Parts: sequence; structure tokens; C-alpha cells
Amino acid sequence: MSIRIHPIKAFNDNYIWTLINDNNKQAIVIDPGQAEPVIDYLETNELELTSIWTTHHHHDHIGGVVALQESYPMTHLVAHSEHGVDEDQTIKDGSTVSAWGCSAQVWDVSGHTASHMAYILDIDGQKHCFCGDTLFSAGCGRVFTGTIEQLHDSFQRLNGLSDAALLYPAHEYTASNLRFGLSIEPANEQMQQALAQAETKTAHGVPTLPVTLEHERAVNVFLRTQEPSVIAGVESKTSIDDEKSLTVFAALRELKNNF
Repeated sequence: MSIRIHPIKAFNDNYIWTLINDNNKQAIVIDPGQAEPVIDYLETNELELTSIWTTHHHHDHIGGVVALQESYPMTHLVAHSEHGVDEDQTIKDGSTVSAWGCSAQVWDVSGHTASHMAYILDIDGQKHCFCGDTLFSAGCGRVFTGTIEQLHDSFQRLNGLSDAALLYPAHEYTASNLRFGLSIEPANEQMQQALAQAETKTAHGVPTLPVTLEHERAVNVFLRTQEPSVIAGVESKTSIDDEKSLTVFAALRELKNNF
């Protein structure tokens, strides 16, 4: 099966990840916060929208759903019951959805919000993880209706994927997240290199995403909570009661909130 994955840009820094089957000219979009850029892309490339998948209820992820359903009335909407849309297929942790015969497992990766879902799509043995606003390259989502404990657990779960798994966050926050990471781990050379590359790409309008989990383990401080360099970096900026992973993770999130 040949499925292409393309980011449609929306708002200032959103990516609407689009799965494209060139054999039948069909497409699936994930988290369409705006309808217009999706419709423009589909029409320009003569594609038919057949399905929409959502990860959580925030407007910049579901705002375009209704207009897309009106333009493409046969579209199959996949969502959790708390995503605020009128879904055709209600998902929860452990559900399975299909993309032209390829299977995607649904994981609960709450924390940024309650009922935040991720889609782990398997294409010919390669895992593609559409993680919404839970994990960003070099960062994590801010906690709104979820909890920091949930977010930490979600990171532990995502960290169980293979090194080669590709992560598709929904925002272009990479450069700013790396700047924060370097405030914690200033000697992290891989982080320094990643920032230089991200700044160059961003300046030219080129996405920094997707990224492999192997890359994120090297540059994302929220996946590095048990590294001595991260613990020391946190302790240089705030006091923590212990060095447990959750404690360090929560301190990092609070420092990022005020960065």
C-alpha cells in the first residue's frame, strides 16, 4: 500500500496531516482546524476526502470539521465522544481505524486535554504516530483539561514505540521548544544541531516534522527526565522534592509555562 503523508498548513503554526492514496485519489485528514486550506489542497490535487480523524476537542483541531462535512458529505468522521463533533465512529483507547486496509491503533494519550487520542498507523511495518498536542518535537503540550500525571503517563507510553517510529505533532513549535531545552541542557550537542536545522527550515517555510522517536529521545527534555543533565538543569532553576520522573517532568512543564 502506498500512502503519502502531507502537512497542510493552517493558522499560524498548525499542521493538518493528510493521508493520500494516489491509487484512488482519496484522502484522510487529521485535526482539520480550518476547512479552507484543506478544500484548496484537495481541489488542487483532485482528491476526494473520505475520512476525518480528530485527536482532541480544541477549536484549532476541529474548527473545520462541519464545513468539510458539508463539502464532502460522504466523509466518515472518527472521534472520541468528548471531542465535540457528531462522529460516525466513536473511538476510545484500544479502538482500531482503517486507512485503505492499513490499520491504525487508537491510544489514549491524555494530559493536554482529557480524552486526547493518538493514532498509530502501520504502513508496511513502519509506525506513524499522529499525536496531536500531546508530544511536540522537543516539547509537550500545556496541561488544560487533563492532568500532569496523565501527560507524564502518555509520554511513557509513546516512549515505548520503536526508535524508527515517526511522530507527527500538530504544531510547528520545534525551534522554540529546543530553545527551552537548551536552557535546561545547554551542553546537549544534538539539541544545538537540531535547533540550527529547525531555524533554517522554519525560515524557509519547511516543516521540521515528522521526527523519529530516536531523535526525540536525544533532544526532548520531557523524554529525558531521568538524565542527570536534565535533573541538574531543573534543580538549577527550581527546587524539587525528589528526582522521580514525574517530579522532574512536572517541574519542566512549569518552567516551560514561564519560559
